[in-house]
Amino acid sequence: MVKILYDHQIFTEQTYGGISRYFKYLMNGIKKTEEVEYKLGLLRSNNYYIRDEQQPLSSSLFNPLFKTQEKLLKRNNSYSKYLLKKNDFSVFHPTYFNPYFLKYLKKPLVITVHDMTYEALPQFFPSSDPLPFYKRILMEKANKIIAISETTKTDILKYSNVNVDKIEVIHHGIDLAEPVYAPVEGLPEQYILFVGARWSYKNFHLTVEAFKKLTQKYPGLRLVFAGGGALSYGDSEFLIRNNILEKTIQLSVSDDQLNTLYKNALCFVYPSLYEGFGLPILEAFKNNCPVLLSNCSCFEEIAGNAAQYFDGQSLQSLTEKLETIISSPSLRREMGNAGQKKSLEYPIDKCVSKTIELYKKII
Repeated sequence: MVKILYDHQIFTEQTYGGISRYFKYLMNGIKKTEEVEYKLGLLRSNNYYIRDEQQPLSSSLFNPLFKTQEKLLKRNNSYSKYLLKKNDFSVFHPTYFNPYFLKYLKKPLVITVHDMTYEALPQFFPSSDPLPFYKRILMEKANKIIAISETTKTDILKYSNVNVDKIEVIHHGIDLAEPVYAPVEGLPEQYILFVGARWSYKNFHLTVEAFKKLTQKYPGLRLVFAGGGALSYGDSEFLIRNNILEKTIQLSVSDDQLNTLYKNALCFVYPSLYEGFGLPILEAFKNNCPVLLSNCSCFEEIAGNAAQYFDGQSLQSLTEKLETIISSPSLRREMGNAGQKKSLEYPIDKCVSKTIELYKKII
């Protein structure tokens, strides 16, 4: 029996998020096999995706042990170390990059590199952030590195001294079951959708400026932000200075509500200057939502001809492309159909089966 140990890291840090959902997909896939099993190294988590996973201290009786995020991190870290020391597993696949485990690890190490944003765009990150250091150490130590796109593989080789033979490209995937839609209160009739974080290289400011221009011609148009947390002072002040705060809406939504947002949007815009894959692209495709992408990093590799593209540095390019899409119902229908067809190329089962084969190969 092949035994995989996943640690707590991303499930301690995230309530929602693409990386935690990726690891939950892997665990769900392993449950369907008879030759592979897994153990999850955490005592408790508030992560939405693993609410049905066994958590030894999930009972309210243990609440005093987890009063703060710091205590949650400390106790989950200790439990992961305990399982590492037991050594009762075949492969260790940490869920993020803190290398706390290295001195305890005696079995093969697999890591997934989701992007090389820190390395490609260092100007957007504080120099005190240890993540690129942690990532480099683990890439050097790993027996195998899963890169989630060919672009990510290319950038790993560009920004590190990792041997190419270590790297295996396994694209992310999506559950292709029929989407479930939950109501979203107060959803405007016509809106552009922006999903996820709004800081630095995510190109929030360029999107706002393009939206402002469009509202001069389309006064009923709205800009919906899904996820990314409540608007920060900087976000809201930027919207106020552009006189469009009242034309924007920030929503924290469930997965089923997010499906509704995609389904009803005039288009989904993903203006980021860098991504490793871009899972929201597949989410939008699945929900028949037209997709507009910056011409940066991996997007053309993932979306191909099923999306429209703009110059990620150009306000004029973004504004013109958005107007072309929102002014043409026939183009939106064509893009939605192309996206749905493209999504069929990324079944999550394919991602899971390739990852399981990789585990078996390195034992």
